[in-house]
Amino acid sequence: MSTVGIIGGSGIYNIESVSVVAEHNVETPFGKPSSAILELDINGSKCFFLPRHGKGHAINPSEINYRANIYALKLFGVNTVVSISAVGSLKEEYPPTHFVLPDQFIDWTKGKRPRTFFEDGMVGHVSAAYPVEKSLHDRIAETLATTDVKFSKCGTYICIEGPQFSSRAESELYRSFGCDVIGMTNVPEAYLAKEAGMAYATVAMVTDYDCWKEEHCSLEEIMKVMGQNYISAQTLIEKLVPSLVKNPIEFTPENKFAVVTSPDLISEDNKKIIEVLTK
Repeated sequence: MSTVGIIGGSGIYNIESVSVVAEHNVETPFGKPSSAILELDINGSKCFFLPRHGKGHAINPSEINYRANIYALKLFGVNTVVSISAVGSLKEEYPPTHFVLPDQFIDWTKGKRPRTFFEDGMVGHVSAAYPVEKSLHDRIAETLATTDVKFSKCGTYICIEGPQFSSRAESELYRSFGCDVIGMTNVPEAYLAKEAGMAYATVAMVTDYDCWKEEHCSLEEIMKVMGQNYISAQTLIEKLVPSLVKNPIEFTPENKFAVVTSPDLISEDNKKIIEVLTK
């Protein structure tokens, strides 16, 4: 059975085919998530939605409680997570309004973000070699192919701290790495989803060419493109969620044997965390 979670902006669920079934306020051992979890009905299929930056976009990328967000979704049984994210393009062939489906991430944040559930007397290791679940990645691509949205499958997403955009020198450096898109939110989100045994994939919506390209792009222009992108994302979500619910993807969680600490040394609170992450 597939229980789907969507992480993104509020523009995702502002469509006629979506109805809000319930609003869930939850607490986690890691604090509060960005907002209440919305239980949605999309064309007859249930999913859970979490606005990453909170209602009204009040939480900056460094302040997002990524652990609480992922843990809260896990509490509702979510095992399939689709991330909807605005990004800058680092390649000419990915213009604004183009969608990219990254399959790799580079963490270029500054160490301010807690990026693991396994701490405080509990050590666990989960491979991040392939942070995006291939079967989910493929399903998203298959669904996008049925729409008019132009997209590219695969690529590397570099995550910077923000909230400032890059300097020109930084943008050129990231391009030299071979990165495809740049954003501020998918790390540690993707790695925490792996620790929680979830299938995770990103839909990266290009808003601009970062600052490497010789063309001025104001925040007002970026917001206009974001509006267009959300219309495309709504089209995708309307088709994707019923597809994932009615025909679940198959994947194997990689967190079942992550914890290496002796059980007798693990606190009762941490045992409860492990139970939630591995259920």
